[in-house]
Amino acid sequence: MKKIVICGSTGSIGRQALEVCEWFPQQLRPVALVGGSNIELLAEQVRKFKPEAVALADENKYAEFKRLLGDVPTEILVGEAGVLQAAAWPGADMQVAAISGLAGLKPTLQGLAAGLGIAFANKEVLVAAGELVMEQVVAGDSCFLPVDSEHSAIWQCLGAPARPWEAQPAVASLLLTCSGGPFREADAATIAAAGPQETLRHPTWQMGAKITVDSATLLNKGLEVIEAHWLFNLPYERIEAVIHPESIIHSLVQYQDGASLAQLSYPDMRLPIQYALSYPERWPNQLRPLNFAELASLTFQKPDEQRFPCFHLAREAGLAGGTMPAVLSGANEALVAAFLAGRIRLGQIAEGLAAALEAHQSTAKPDLQAIVQADAWARAFVAEWLTRHAF
Repeated sequence: MKKIVICGSTGSIGRQALEVCEWFPQQLRPVALVGGSNIELLAEQVRKFKPEAVALADENKYAEFKRLLGDVPTEILVGEAGVLQAAAWPGADMQVAAISGLAGLKPTLQGLAAGLGIAFANKEVLVAAGELVMEQVVAGDSCFLPVDSEHSAIWQCLGAPARPWEAQPAVASLLLTCSGGPFREADAATIAAAGPQETLRHPTWQMGAKITVDSATLLNKGLEVIEAHWLFNLPYERIEAVIHPESIIHSLVQYQDGASLAQLSYPDMRLPIQYALSYPERWPNQLRPLNFAELASLTFQKPDEQRFPCFHLAREAGLAGGTMPAVLSGANEALVAAFLAGRIRLGQIAEGLAAALEAHQSTAKPDLQAIVQADAWARAFVAEWLTRHAF
């Protein structure tokens, strides 16, 4: 029996992680849940899974949450201190790190410090604080396993090593695939003028609003390149991306002898979530295996950085290092929120990102405080930028 903490249990990854736990009640038990503002769903999850503890990030909602929860015998923790306590819950074996954005950094570090294995699903944490996080990962004995479908695919193609960041001398390059989002064939003017309604119509994956927008701009793929750099300890020039509309091949590893290994499956996040939780075992489940006779074709194309400038900006921020990736992540979160609120068009996300990155004075080898300050600076910069560019 593995005892699981799910940080971000009401989000897309958290909900699917609980579904996987429900498939394997004899092997997986959620012992602590961490949620944010969706207290109705959080209370429903607590009533269903009866964890030992639940942490509510918004302490102002404690009274209402307590009323919704009723007499379920679960310890209620509140605020940042409560979140951090739940993130390293005593007796837990693994944490699903699925709190979105930089808010997931401290809980991830807390879980690592407590010796929990981490099923890692928050790319912004490695983007903003990759060096800081990986120093703690490498120094410890805890497993740090990717949940993103692309990084899980690479990890599996490497043979699923317990420490995937250690040297892989036979690897020539990594190739991250992406669907291309809803604007894969659209011209630059159409992409730039797009609003939330058409942007959220992802052709393949069912995801949260923020990551769906990131997929539409290809910023998400740029973030994943940075994540892969840290997780697999390879230089940026050996990490590429390719558009693969069918979303069957989830990523590839190209070896020095010319061989390429790929991981294939129908698009379903529950598969990489399950493997991170069941590792090193593979458990039979109810997911549909590939029917190769049904696959008419698998196609690929290079990302067009002219139509999708966010991808280029992300790579440049990763290469620059220091606090530049933290600024990229924080500014993007603020810009996507403004876009979803109808204040800017899709093309303005790249404009705002470029302005923030150009204005920022980077700090080399940032500590936790410097990363948090860079994130706050980026959000303040965007807030001021929006006063001049929002409509």
